[in-house]
Amino acid sequence: MSEHNPCLNCGACCGFFRVSFFWGECQSSGGLVPDDLVVQINPTRVAMIGTDSKPCRCISLEGEIGKGVSCGIYEQRSTPCREFEAAWVDGQPNPSCDAARAAYGLPPLEANEPIWPDDEGAAVA
Repeated sequence: MSEHNPCLNCGACCGFFRVSFFWGECQSSGGLVPDDLVVQINPTRVAMIGTDSKPCRCISLEGEIGKGVSCGIYEQRSTPCREFEAAWVDGQPNPSCDAARAAYGLPPLEANEPIWPDDEGAAVA
């Protein structure tokens, strides 16, 4: 395991972005995401409850943003959550990560911070 995963102390993305995805990712369609945690937003897409309007906070986010968080359905999370990476994972910036962090008064992550993206229970993939 990592000595430092900034996602476990952040969670800003889970409280800033709408998490919408194809309804086929829901359990009733053979996917992973529990049906009772989503809301229909159009005929083919759903969103995690709590992220479908501003201010938002994903229903599955546990803990306090900026202090200590985890995802209550980490192993069942949707594709957008699996694909979202903290800034500087694999040496790449992520302006969306920076924007979410800024919305909560958190500084952007630095390129030289040791980051491990696969900690179990992390808020993001």
